[in-house]
Amino acid sequence: ESPLPMGGGLGGGSSNAATTLVGLNHLWQLGLSNATLAELGLTLGADVPVFVHGHSAWAEGVGEKLTSVMLDTPWFVVIHPGVSVSTPAIFQDPELTRDSLPITMARALQGGAPEWRNDCEAIVKKRYPPIAEALDWLTQHAPSRLTGTGACLFAAFDSQQAAQAVAHMAGQHWHSWVARGLNTSPLQDALGR
Repeated sequence: ESPLPMGGGLGGGSSNAATTLVGLNHLWQLGLSNATLAELGLTLGADVPVFVHGHSAWAEGVGEKLTSVMLDTPWFVVIHPGVSVSTPAIFQDPELTRDSLPITMARALQGGAPEWRNDCEAIVKKRYPPIAEALDWLTQHAPSRLTGTGACLFAAFDSQQAAQAVAHMAGQHWHSWVARGLNTSPLQDALGR
């Protein structure tokens, strides 16, 4: 397994924080609910609550308003182009679109391609040419997106073999790996046993 790159936009730090909260709650038999742990986690980072709950969800607000969903579980190719993105710089960029209509869960989950947008993508591609190059390359193989403000990129594939073939080609230029989508985190699976 590949370690998640720092600043890759994959939630590695948030996942670590959530795992620590959930693990200590279990180990110390504190009996705190996931809702309480998620509220504590939100003070650490916007993505921590979704990792505390450990189930696929639609997130709104700053990440604290979660609606559970069941998603397909395709195989993903993830590419890290070898650069770090400054999230504050992206959010402070005067060219960042600030008046987009909210993406609705119902329309997005019905497969509406226009609903799956990332307002940060154009700014990130402009500021970080290696990300633009890798994203353009990956898009030639499957519809591809940036993770939050990046720096990682991802694309879904129907089979592990197809994902591995593209990841192998990507590996000639960038750090890449294959991951399987999940609806329940391994932490929740382990606690359920």
